[in-house]
Amino acid sequence: MVTDWQLANAPDISASPSSSHHEMVVTTGTPTSNQHTRTLWQPPSSSRYKCNIDAGFSSHNHTGIGVCVRDSEGTFVLAKTISHPCTVSVEVGEALGLHAALQWLSDMQLDNVDFATDSKLTVDAFLSTKNDLSEFGCIISSCRSLFHNLFSNSRLEFVRRQANAVAHALAREATCSTSPVVHYDIPACIETIINNEML
Repeated sequence: MVTDWQLANAPDISASPSSSHHEMVVTTGTPTSNQHTRTLWQPPSSSRYKCNIDAGFSSHNHTGIGVCVRDSEGTFVLAKTISHPCTVSVEVGEALGLHAALQWLSDMQLDNVDFATDSKLTVDAFLSTKNDLSEFGCIISSCRSLFHNLFSNSRLEFVRRQANAVAHALAREATCSTSPVVHYDIPACIETIINNEML
């Protein structure tokens, strides 16, 4: 978990687009000053969707899940917030987020999706062939089953936390909810983030 957190929050040192994660790394500052890098959200390629996923955890024992779908122009399509009134571990929460996103988009028969999460542990476990009988492993196994049975042209990728800000904000919002909410219009909690990412 510590390694996962460090990877999600570590600054990038690249200054070019990352084709494997569809992120753009921007370097700011002059060559003689301290340089700062930030990772930007990037839309998927033409005719595809990007589905950002994150889990949030509150001090009053709620686990929130945020899911946001945008198209190849970066335009908001749909979002969903889900609240679980119980405490789960970080890895289980992130796996539940992926499972919820896969279930929701498969119910809508949406394909050509780039699923993106800032949990490297979740992505690595999903891509692994190891058999894990823990709670986390069982959820990941169910995710694999959903993915392989209901999606034909989609993929899962790891992104940095900075490129997952919309889902992170939705997950925080979900911890304050009592029931799932589907957003057909941009919710206020992510409007500024989306507008900034569209610039």
